[in-house]
Amino acid sequence: MQQGTPRPGDAGGDPAARPGRLGVGVVSGGRVGAVLGAALRGAGHAVVGVSGVSERTRERADALLPGVPLLEVPEVVRRAELVLLAVPDDVLPGLVAGVAATGGWQAGQLVVHTAGIHGVGVLAPARAAGAIPLAVHPAMTFTGTSLDLARLVDCPFAVTAPGPVLPVAQALVVEMGGEPVVVAEEDRATYHAALSHGANHVVTLVAQARELLAAAGVADPGRALAPLLHAALDGALRAGDDALTGPVARGDVGTLAAHRAALAEHARRTGSDDVPAVHRALARATADRALARGRLGADAVARLLAVLAEPAPGAGPGAGPAGPGDDAV
Repeated sequence: MQQGTPRPGDAGGDPAARPGRLGVGVVSGGRVGAVLGAALRGAGHAVVGVSGVSERTRERADALLPGVPLLEVPEVVRRAELVLLAVPDDVLPGLVAGVAATGGWQAGQLVVHTAGIHGVGVLAPARAAGAIPLAVHPAMTFTGTSLDLARLVDCPFAVTAPGPVLPVAQALVVEMGGEPVVVAEEDRATYHAALSHGANHVVTLVAQARELLAAAGVADPGRALAPLLHAALDGALRAGDDALTGPVARGDVGTLAAHRAALAEHARRTGSDDVPAVHRALARATADRALARGRLGADAVARLLAVLAEPAPGAGPGAGPAGPGDDAV
């Protein structure tokens, strides 16, 4: 963001008095839609309607968008100068096509979706009716509460739009407090895969680590993991593969074999193979990345991969010297 760019709520008078304020319709009032609708309202735009039928949607709208009427989707679209489509990725194409089939899109209307995987191609039926297509995806998880509004400040938003209207999408992101990052149409799937792989799968990894610590008798797994995981995440964000530590990065074959045996026993007790399967896949990927970056030689990686082969070996000393370094964990 450029220096001096005003934030929502900054000094400078009533936000609603700023030029270019729009009537915003939110489809639907889920966690993302309600929060982004509230952020746009805080920037001075008028939220003219929100769709949603569940009791939770009604409660969320009352909390984040008080006074905004709950309407059917066609009426939200009819009233809005800017339609915010905050629906699941797979729902979006059918919704856009359905509104187009009923003649609902309006010429000059801004149609903004928040689906990470889609660019503006999915909005082609709206664009054919003269609407202006914008794709804006916040790289953030949402609780659907007012706490999310503070988390939007400096949050990266992937922005995709036709060149002439790209500044409009960027301006909307800035008004919501975010940092616009331009992502090309053809790169949206890769962009979204990166976020999902990093954010969603780290939750799975942490949950699995908590499960193993609990099985080992640790009373508070979250507290035991927190310092290590915070340090590991910080190192990975700053240094990427240079932050690799642990037995695979060191080439400690014996330790890896003992880990595999322990995880196989855990799987036998729990009746679930998900932990050893994920461990095996990530250990192989770690070994490959350590080899590619010169952290380990080909012979050391071959020994590691042999230990990772099916079936899981029993615990015992492994062959071969340790790799470089003596990092913790």
